[in-house]
Amino acid sequence: MMAPGPFVVAAQAAHEVAAQAAHGVAAQADGETTPRMLLYRVALLVASFLFLLGLRGLSRPETARRGLQYAAVGMLLGVLGTLVHEDIVSYHWIILGLVVGTLIGIPMGLWIPMTKMPERIALSHAFGGLAVALVGLAEYITKGPEMGSFAMAAVTTEALLGSITFTGSLVAFGKLQGLLSGKPQTFVGQNTLNFVLIGAALAGIVTIVIQPDLSPVMFGLAGLGLLLGVLLVMPIGGADMPVVICLLNAYAGLAAAAAGFALDNEVLIICGALDGGSGIILALIMSKAMNRSFYNVLFGAFGSVSATVPGKAAAVREGAPEDAAELLKLAGSVIIVPGYGMAVAQAQHAVRDLANAMAANGTRVRFAVHPVAGRMPGHMNVLLAEANVPYDEVFELEDINSEFAQADAVYVIGANDVVNPAAEDDKTSPIYGMPVLQVWKSATVLFNKRSLASGYAGIDNPVFYRDNTVMVLGDAKKMTEDIGKAMAH
Repeated sequence: MMAPGPFVVAAQAAHEVAAQAAHGVAAQADGETTPRMLLYRVALLVASFLFLLGLRGLSRPETARRGLQYAAVGMLLGVLGTLVHEDIVSYHWIILGLVVGTLIGIPMGLWIPMTKMPERIALSHAFGGLAVALVGLAEYITKGPEMGSFAMAAVTTEALLGSITFTGSLVAFGKLQGLLSGKPQTFVGQNTLNFVLIGAALAGIVTIVIQPDLSPVMFGLAGLGLLLGVLLVMPIGGADMPVVICLLNAYAGLAAAAAGFALDNEVLIICGALDGGSGIILALIMSKAMNRSFYNVLFGAFGSVSATVPGKAAAVREGAPEDAAELLKLAGSVIIVPGYGMAVAQAQHAVRDLANAMAANGTRVRFAVHPVAGRMPGHMNVLLAEANVPYDEVFELEDINSEFAQADAVYVIGANDVVNPAAEDDKTSPIYGMPVLQVWKSATVLFNKRSLASGYAGIDNPVFYRDNTVMVLGDAKKMTEDIGKAMAH
């Protein structure tokens, strides 16, 4: 679904670029604009429209690859266009930066597996946030009091948001990578402290706009942003990581837009508006999918362990891969529900092979994807696409939930909280009200997990103990491969 907000902003900005480019053509005839500046304006104009086409392409799986290609070409034009700007008199440091960035970027793109996309995205946000924060500080140091009030406000906002994005993204990376605990880290009065620091940051922006020569305030704002990034993300649990990723994306985009205003760079304004606007809208969509408010996500410690964890009153029924294979052979309709455990085990290819084996056996196979399954929006969709699972076999929650009651079997691989019925019938549960995939309604539930441990929400899952559930405990990739091999015999 397309978000009208950022498109309106971007279209207006693109129109401004077009107007300036047209003005450049006319001005060149009068000797006012150099060929370099004309090329700069045209490059930014084309890049702006490519960004718009790229974002639109990302709205559908079938056109996502083409959308990424449009955006990549647009970014290349934006960089090349900026390099021909007449204010650039030396390329020594720029070339060095391009070389270092290339040496970092190419290995990240080639070697980091798709299963680690959330961590890679968190690192990218950190790099982007640090870049715009440093640009803001450099702009202040070089121009300082000479800047107008609007430009000064943009620079201070850029430095603050960039700093928050930098440390916040590093904390998110640590949680996703397991370097930091995925559980919320809270202390008494934390929310009050956060509000006080946010108020102090806003007061600092106003102060530096009124008194631009107060450099300690400017550097204090950057330091305050670094602290806020840590304090705002540490209390957020792993279950809310998809929303956190969206918000960090929005922060980075807004910081880039502020940098565009400060540097009078239209492509930064457009790209930042698209990034920031789409990030906020996506965060709202993620919050709605979890039946949560922004305030609750940011300050509610959603991922904390509940005070009372339901006891394991009943024993689970465990099965071997051979048992699961026999059940799947007899099933006429199977729904596969992937989760974070599939990503960790890099089992998406094994899951595709199992689905192909069932389809060859005459079974109707579909995939059910929860909007917050995994650690970033669309995480499961990306992994299934990478494994060449056909798009028409992948269904969102609202399209597939009514089908579980008619399914002969469900294979849950690595998911937990997103298939927990406590979200519907336990008002004391921390996930109560979050829409979940109703896997328990199918005739048989094959549930693959490493162990019976709770998910990020820190609560038990009653599905484990239902009479129609068979637990297949073990590594997701190995268990799925073993099931596939058993089906072949």
